[in-house]
Amino acid sequence: MIYLLDVNALVALGFLNHEFHARVTTWVRSHNSPSLASCSITELGFARVLAQAPAYGFTVAQARTLLLRLKRTKKLRSHLHSRPSRYLGSSRLVRTPRQITRGHLSKLASANGAILATLDENIPGSYLIPK
Repeated sequence: MIYLLDVNALVALGFLNHEFHARVTTWVRSHNSPSLASCSITELGFARVLAQAPAYGFTVAQARTLLLRLKRTKKLRSHLHSRPSRYLGSSRLVRTPRQITRGHLSKLASANGAILATLDENIPGSYLIPK
């Protein structure tokens, strides 16, 4: 199984001081290196979250470097490519503007034989990373 990490799960995996880092790494270890994937949306979100949150103290360049380092560790084995307009509004998960990204990621995952892995309990059909 390939797991497409949503933005929060990717940030938690890559940033040691994230409140859910232990949760995500425990899950990864318990699955003996599951096939984890990212995509342009989650990678852009990773950089945005780390560079935008004052508590993290990252510049965009530092966030990019951290993402590249994470990808070199081979924890992220796949990169799913998509055409965002293909999934925009086509999902039953997208009822409000705030749900566009999760709907896109869910559709992208399923179109690639993967499942969206998340820390969010409110995404139907996704894999909730255990507490």
